[in-house]
Amino acid sequence: MKITNLEKTPKTKMDMEGAKDTYKQIPISAADGTPNFSFRVFTIMPGGHTPYHTHEFEHINYIIEGEGAVVRADGSQQTVSKGDFVLIMPGERHQYRNKAGDRALVIICAVPKEYE
Repeated sequence: MKITNLEKTPKTKMDMEGAKDTYKQIPISAADGTPNFSFRVFTIMPGGHTPYHTHEFEHINYIIEGEGAVVRADGSQQTVSKGDFVLIMPGERHQYRNKAGDRALVIICAVPKEYE
């Protein structure tokens, strides 16, 4: 068993092309012995965004704090806010954008442990 706190988890700035003002933490990972999933936490600062990208696997997101939008493959945007869950299917193009002007958008992202 591992019990940790997000405040104790190192935070690094995403250097992936297309990311702006976004930070990543990995509180639970393959290094902890998880058999299937890793949990990543992304903090997107006001005006920031993740890259517009796809994955070959599904992943599940939960909005911890803030509000923003998910940009879909067709360019449409769906508003998301604290308490929302999002299921991204394999191959589904997407991007998270922080639309709030004064606070971070914080998202838990569950992915297969092989994709940390």
